[in-house]
Amino acid sequence: MFTVNEVLNSKGQPMNLTDLEHKVALAKEREITNAIGFNVPITTMTAIQKKVVEQKFFEIPFADYVPVKVGDAPWADQILTYKSYAIGGDFETGLLNNATGNARLASTDAGVEPVTVPTVPWAKEINYNIMELAQAARAGNWDLVTAKEKSRKKNWDLGIQATAFIGLQANTSVKGLLTQSGVTANTALITKTISSMSASEFNTLVQGIVAAYRINSAYTAMPTHFIIPETDFNGLASPVSETYPNQTKFQYLLEAFKLITRNPNFQILPLSYANKTVNAAYVGLNKNRYTLLNYDEDSIRMDVPVDYTATLQNTLNGFTYSNVGYGQFTGVVAYRPKEVLYFDY
Repeated sequence: MFTVNEVLNSKGQPMNLTDLEHKVALAKEREITNAIGFNVPITTMTAIQKKVVEQKFFEIPFADYVPVKVGDAPWADQILTYKSYAIGGDFETGLLNNATGNARLASTDAGVEPVTVPTVPWAKEINYNIMELAQAARAGNWDLVTAKEKSRKKNWDLGIQATAFIGLQANTSVKGLLTQSGVTANTALITKTISSMSASEFNTLVQGIVAAYRINSAYTAMPTHFIIPETDFNGLASPVSETYPNQTKFQYLLEAFKLITRNPNFQILPLSYANKTVNAAYVGLNKNRYTLLNYDEDSIRMDVPVDYTATLQNTLNGFTYSNVGYGQFTGVVAYRPKEVLYFDY
């Protein structure tokens, strides 16, 4: 018969099993059954892992890429934001000429434009019953309720992440960072991956990229973030040229951005959704998209009026239990679209 010390984990280290786990490990041809397909034969030679291997997804901290405001205007159907404009003509219309008497002075004014953004409600429930809980408990290493809750929370996290970058498929009016309809796309400056550019091509990019942004924004803003396809980002460790192999393209490009924008905190960030192979599957964008933006919630923003919340489990019949996870969000809105610039190829 096995002793406790004879049951080892994947690293060859002894495991301390509970009495229930010990019985399960020593049982011969025990059948474990649950709704997601058990019928796993357990023999005296089977080791029961104390940790369940969970599915993995690529996850991105999207608030690092676009400002996110959480908790404002919960349960409102729409979020109204006003954009203001200065109206006053040229500066020189205010010049005075005492000889003419200046019977009427030039004036200035201000105008506002409302921007209405619809909110999107979301809710999903999980269900389980006493029989499922008992069957899961027989394994001794799996909490059914926790697993179901993690699955739903992951569903929310990944959905909000995708919305932040590419918007919703079911509601195309809900846009993401990469799918703004009012943002200009420059197709002339970047015609191949930055990592594959020659020294001459790379130099042309460095000279022109901030200038293109400044022209697009009418010289009213400086970029703070450059977001590029992850496949290209991963290649920026290559040297600028064979002549100067001690400096990578990433280092040179980042220092150039910091110097030109006079912003020591300028960031270059990788984004898998910006890869042609990824965004084609989601939204049919089907191009590598680079984005220069001003990270400012007055410029571009996503709202999450109600962050993910779960209700308490409850039952009506004492056998089946359920609860609901819910939230509310918007898409990404470029309130100042001229302060965002795409580069596509």
